[in-house]
Amino acid sequence: MILEGNERGGAKNLALHLLKDENDHVNVHELRGFMSDDLVPALNEIYAISQGTKARKFMFSLSPNPPQTERVSTQAFLSAIERIEKDLGLSSQPRAIVFYEKNGRRHCHVVWSRIDAVEMKAIKIDYYKRKLMDISRDLYMEHGWKMPRGFMNFAERDPKNFKLAQWQQARRAGKHSRDVKAAFQDCSAVSDSVASFGHALTERGYMLAVGRRGYVTINECCEVYSVPRQLRKGTNNKDVIAKLGEPKGLPTVEQAKAAMAAALAKRLQALSREQHAAIAQRQQDIKKLLVDLVQRQTSERQTLDSEHAQRNIRESKARQARYSKGLRGLLDHFTGKHRRIREQNERDALAALERDRREMDALIFAHLNQRRSLSRRMDRLEQLREASAEKIKADIGQFQDIREGRQDVLDRISSSNERGRASPSLGR
Repeated sequence: MILEGNERGGAKNLALHLLKDENDHVNVHELRGFMSDDLVPALNEIYAISQGTKARKFMFSLSPNPPQTERVSTQAFLSAIERIEKDLGLSSQPRAIVFYEKNGRRHCHVVWSRIDAVEMKAIKIDYYKRKLMDISRDLYMEHGWKMPRGFMNFAERDPKNFKLAQWQQARRAGKHSRDVKAAFQDCSAVSDSVASFGHALTERGYMLAVGRRGYVTINECCEVYSVPRQLRKGTNNKDVIAKLGEPKGLPTVEQAKAAMAAALAKRLQALSREQHAAIAQRQQDIKKLLVDLVQRQTSERQTLDSEHAQRNIRESKARQARYSKGLRGLLDHFTGKHRRIREQNERDALAALERDRREMDALIFAHLNQRRSLSRRMDRLEQLREASAEKIKADIGQFQDIREGRQDVLDRISSSNERGRASPSLGR
């Protein structure tokens, strides 16, 4: 598990942060060495004792974060905490352990007092970052978890160690030259005038225009195609003019690009709004399911806690009943039977505690799986929204550049498509 620790002050703020209701579940698991049994007063006790020293950072705060996909038991957390406090020299110091769950992940937060109450000075914790890194690496290997790349190579810790180039503004048409030629030839076969040819091309996603040498078309990526070169072999401008007539009343290449870009940008903006609204509605539905889920999980945990408490009372009475009373009880003290019963009771009590923890862990793991299912759905929606928004933004930016006639953008579009597929013949 990843271990993030630091020396700090601000007892009250930390306690309130740990108890924030933005988490799905919060459980104050342990308050050791405090007079109070509430987290806020307990951490304030550390602050009060620190006033007898010069220490400003009187606490050590630790966040053990296991891999999201792993089922980590409460005992595994506690074992790691015991090892950490020993290596950091914080054994027997007052500490608070809080478990909390959010977005399908279970985390733990531990706070130790750094103030040695006997000598009234702060305990010095040397090289704690390196120590935590070593312990964390050992935990990954001991549990068989997949180790983060940054643990194996310090230089790779930051996943953002490279820069992404800007998105290519012009997206490729994604059509093979054979398909383009077939579309033009089909449109030509059913047309006998400029109007009918233009209408047929429009239905295929092209816009008819006039270039320097005759008829051309603009596709949805604002690429320019020479009409004669897309028809049957040997067709030239004179053949096309003979069939359709002179290209009069048609927009120029620049005008057609601007019109196509404006129409597509407007359509993309509308599609973006529609998709955003649809995703937002689905996210709201999931949030409602989440509220119901958290309430149900809380109720189930409270029920299990109550069952544990009632069972512990019954078992405690049963263990107490093993002791003899009166003269027989006095005799048991001399024969050693009383000691053997006490030791057996202690073993049984520890076994009962471990059993209760296992049962609670099993319930928590089931709840985490339920929560992760909703989190994955929410994450997929967010990824879809971000990816779609980024693509649409890039396309709209491309069309805006085309409308403004930026030649460098047009050159990049043409160059990109030349490399990516068989290029159409261009003509203006």
